[in-house]
Amino acid sequence: MFEKIFPKIHNEGYKFIVIFVFATIVLYFIHGFLGFVGLVLSIWCYYFFRDPERISIGDEDYLTSPADGVVLQVFETNGPKELGLEDRKFTKVSIFMNVFDCHVNRIPCSGKITEILYKPGKFINASLDKASEDNERNYYKLNNTFGEDIIVVQIAGLVARRIVTETSVDQDLKQGDRIGMIRFGSRADLYFENYKPLVKVDQKMIAGETLIAKR
Repeated sequence: MFEKIFPKIHNEGYKFIVIFVFATIVLYFIHGFLGFVGLVLSIWCYYFFRDPERISIGDEDYLTSPADGVVLQVFETNGPKELGLEDRKFTKVSIFMNVFDCHVNRIPCSGKITEILYKPGKFINASLDKASEDNERNYYKLNNTFGEDIIVVQIAGLVARRIVTETSVDQDLKQGDRIGMIRFGSRADLYFENYKPLVKVDQKMIAGETLIAKR
């Protein structure tokens, strides 16, 4: 119960929480109501940076969700051209994270990170299709235990201004391990082959736990 009320915080969050709390104190001395607003925003900031433990299925026949949020789309498309995969067909699942979702992203299956590619870009609404190509984003290319390529893309949103990476090339990861986070509203795209999607548009996702596809 204690961990649900006071969840673990991601390291990226501490400096923001301090800033919000300091601003709240200043606002309180200006006007009580402004101080109350600051308090609400400080509580929101605390929960935005929550980093709860998740338990993955531990079965390589499944892919788990890389992000908390809601499924925007599920369809077949070419792979990301930035990774030289534009001539291959992948199933793509896009997940939108609003400002109330946990923004810590996780790897959908066990394997080795073979490439990480950062692309600067715009900060349009992450729920729009063109965000996948126009916004600031970070690509993770993972070689799974079957020797296949799985791609996770972190995409910054309208409010987000920084993508935080916690992994490196050649790093071995287990299903559900953290790969990084995006500060404030954003999106995650997942590309895969040889798996059948198990999710549908508007379905709620829990990173590291919701089964997103099956072989």
